[in-house]
Amino acid sequence: MKDLFRIQKIEMTNKTFRLPLNLIQELQTIAQQQGISLNNLVQLCCEYAIKHLDTKR
Repeated sequence: MKDLFRIQKIEMTNKTFRLPLNLIQELQTIAQQQGISLNNLVQLCCEYAIKHLDTKR
């Protein structure tokens, strides 16, 4: 039997964060250059930061 195509819905929520204007501008530029949404870029950055977080204190 072949593998079936399954659509998985990821639960999302809206949050508001305040970031410095220069950081927003830099993120917007990077997102545009990479052809992705600003939201997607911020999500990728957060996931990367959490994965590489130094928890040794």
